[in-house]
Amino acid sequence: MDNRTAGARKQGRVAFIAALAVGLLAGPGLAGAGALDLISNKDAAGGLRAALGRGIDAAVARLGAPGGFLDNDKLRIPLPPALEKADKALRMVGMSGEADELKVAMNHAAESAMSEAKPILASSLRKMSISDAKGILTGGDDAATQYFRRTSADSLREKMKPIVSRATAKAKLGAIYDRYAGKAAEFGLVSGDAVHLDDYVTSKALDGLFSVIADEEHSIRQDPVAAGSAIIKKVFSSL
Repeated sequence: MDNRTAGARKQGRVAFIAALAVGLLAGPGLAGAGALDLISNKDAAGGLRAALGRGIDAAVARLGAPGGFLDNDKLRIPLPPALEKADKALRMVGMSGEADELKVAMNHAAESAMSEAKPILASSLRKMSISDAKGILTGGDDAATQYFRRTSADSLREKMKPIVSRATAKAKLGAIYDRYAGKAAEFGLVSGDAVHLDDYVTSKALDGLFSVIADEEHSIRQDPVAAGSAIIKKVFSSL
């Protein structure tokens, strides 16, 4: 193969990836038959995986960093509902330190659990079928996020909860919670019903993770050219 032929083929591949990014990742409005005709089903799925892999990496890195939950007003994990409504009253009787300590420890526990998220989400991405990819490309704005919820939420919960449990135990979170909840019950502010704190923190960590994945998916759909550039770099860096 001469250099001109090799160069033409490489240019064709670049054009193909650009068409994928602009024509498909922008969402159902642009993912028409014309764009699909340009590429194979296998390559369309591969391009989608590359773009979503980028989103997963960004989401996990953001939430797993120190303050990933705690410093984010949207994602910060509040006290369990039964205690949140009692928070103001408890602060009036000198329990503000325990309340703040409990919130900080819960959020740091969620950040620690993000270490398990990336391999599970990556596995779900690798298992994405052609049919799954088509459904995401032609689905709603959160079609990819819903795919990850459907295929990985149970595994994420199973892997993340032990990390949350270790983090809460290390921070003596159970003792803090018991002291705080006990004082609330003493003042008649909450019932004696116990909340499974590790389950609560794990659930909130998952909600935060999927919220950020949804943000990343929205960014890809809103700016397919940027997504296309990332895909081109990823695909052709080894050529």
